[in-house]
Amino acid sequence: MKKCVVLALSLALLGGTQAMARDISFVREIGQGSFRTLTEEAGAGISFKNTAPAEPLGITGFDVGAEVSAVEINDDSGYWNAAFGDDAPSYLLLPKLRVRKGLPWSIDVGAMYAYVPDSNIKLYGVEVSKAILDGTMATPALGIRGTYTRLAGVDDLELQTAGIDASISKGFLFLTPYVGGGAVWINSKATGRLQALATLAGAPLEDENIWQPRVFAGLKISPLPIISITAEAEYQVRPIYSLKVALGF
Repeated sequence: MKKCVVLALSLALLGGTQAMARDISFVREIGQGSFRTLTEEAGAGISFKNTAPAEPLGITGFDVGAEVSAVEINDDSGYWNAAFGDDAPSYLLLPKLRVRKGLPWSIDVGAMYAYVPDSNIKLYGVEVSKAILDGTMATPALGIRGTYTRLAGVDDLELQTAGIDASISKGFLFLTPYVGGGAVWINSKATGRLQALATLAGAPLEDENIWQPRVFAGLKISPLPIISITAEAEYQVRPIYSLKVALGF
């Protein structure tokens, strides 16, 4: 978790987002195998991150914040270099805005929007969670969640994910650790230049549909009643690190 916090803070505060400020625009064709691997890794990157304990916000609860997720990639991999004009970054970085609202019956709903400045990379998503156990001073909270995300702004690739997961958490003073796991369905379609280049090479790309597991663990720190910091590490094909700073009411 220390690695998660250090990495996310370094990338966010030291200009890491600018390292990602480039368009996804394919400069050459890739094969079906590479397209499948790209789908797995890109899908893992854009899938909805948890960054919250299992207990519900409550009917009057509201949470809004900023989040950054970092996915380490292989600079020398042919498909990422093809996607970024032979200049792939070391990390895929996604700065996001997040909002969650508590509803009756221990249900929370949320939404997310991401935009990488000076690039064509945009992302949006929604989530619905239900606490099976709300949690008490002596017992943990247990929740389930469904999510959906979609990549926008990229002409060469259509990418969407849907996920389901479960998590458990238990608060101690101003600290709330949590762990969870689930599965993500990823659907991708080659379009624009990517499909045109593959077709010219005699090997049009077929759509990919992939189910892949994921596990995550995080820690929510609430130093003040309305301010929280949540750090999370996830593994879904590759390690993914997220940091969220939020205001809660």
